[in-house]
Amino acid sequence: MQKEQYRSVIRFLFLEGISRSEIKERLAAVYDKSSTSMATVKNWFNEFQRDRTLVFDEPRPGALKTATTEDNVTKIHDLVLADHRLKIREIVETVGMSQDRVGYILHEILGMRKLSA
Repeated sequence: MQKEQYRSVIRFLFLEGISRSEIKERLAAVYDKSSTSMATVKNWFNEFQRDRTLVFDEPRPGALKTATTEDNVTKIHDLVLADHRLKIREIVETVGMSQDRVGYILHEILGMRKLSA
């Protein structure tokens, strides 16, 4: 079962007015060994006491993993078709992505490889 589903059950039982320990007991009775821990139940019980309504994770800070969008793949493909002698480093500078991500797009997504040195 996914964590959002456990959280939904915890929220439902919280709204019913059931205590933390009883929520844990009911989860353990229904889901047996795959049930969440008491720490998780306490954490989400407290979140719902603070008027939280969503059971989904909030967005976390950091760079989004959007480097393999269709636009980036198309840009890299067009660059390579225009000049087949481009080095990965030159593509990285042009597109503004990491070398690993450019290499991944070239080799894994576009299926391109170096034919001769």
